[in-house]
Amino acid sequence: MTKTTIGIIGTGVVGERIINQALNNEHYEIVAIFDTNEQRTNELKEKYTVPTTNDLQSLLALKPDWVYIGTPPVSHASLAQEIAKNGLHILSEKPLAHDAADGEVMVQVANEANVKTAMHFPLMYGAAVHQLKEELQDIGDIVRIELHTYFSEWPRKWQQNPWIASREQGGFIREIFPHYLQLTHHLFGDLDITAHHTTYPENEALCETGVSALAKTTSGIPMIINGLAGIGQEERIDYKIFGAEKTVTLRNWSQVFTSKAYEAEVEVTPKAAPQTMLEACRNVLLGEESFIVSFEEGLKVQRWVDELLK
Repeated sequence: MTKTTIGIIGTGVVGERIINQALNNEHYEIVAIFDTNEQRTNELKEKYTVPTTNDLQSLLALKPDWVYIGTPPVSHASLAQEIAKNGLHILSEKPLAHDAADGEVMVQVANEANVKTAMHFPLMYGAAVHQLKEELQDIGDIVRIELHTYFSEWPRKWQQNPWIASREQGGFIREIFPHYLQLTHHLFGDLDITAHHTTYPENEALCETGVSALAKTTSGIPMIINGLAGIGQEERIDYKIFGAEKTVTLRNWSQVFTSKAYEAEVEVTPKAAPQTMLEACRNVLLGEESFIVSFEEGLKVQRWVDELLK
């Protein structure tokens, strides 16, 4: 197989990361980058010397192997329909969609068109999660999972855009929680959210400010989910798995800590990293076994997100 081709829809912060990943992968070729913002596409064309277009159909007519959707969630379903209509494989940013109803549409159109699907959950392709899974081998019986997320402000300084603070599409439940809900599903299976309380500001246009929830995996492991924004503390995200023999913590995306009874926690340096998402997407087309998160799994995560937003 020659180079795997990819078309990129959306030129925000994460979209540009995908551009860089593709450019730095010798097995990939960007056929075009699409955005309705002509000024932005001109900037990227000059910066990266890659083809750009302001017409979606022009990108789809190039028939890339994969089309990446990196736009706000409310647009994912309609874009997936257009991509599937052209028989192209779809790589979507998380969350899967605006809500579960849109997510169901995305799953349906992809299945009907018989195209492959994948989701951008970068946490799963990092060295830290690879190490976390190694540490679980001698953790003993798992008695609880906890997710604690604290943000000095939302949106964060580097993440300013017109929708990230909106109740319609933004908020940390949509932006941050999917990573850890998907990780939980990958490790322990489905979740049942048994109780939750989500707080919102008086301004109905703005997203949530806090959430507390109780959940349980299908195997019976209890989970606590906690999120808070607009507080006097530096940003911190802790995903903790408590075992009878030790506790494993994934902190701030890339750090792994372990601790045992009567001992201080110790940071563990990840030894290796799994293949990248783009490598996995390429290998799937080659018929090789690789880890990808399908739209079906993304829809499960979407339903849990919807529940927490109520």
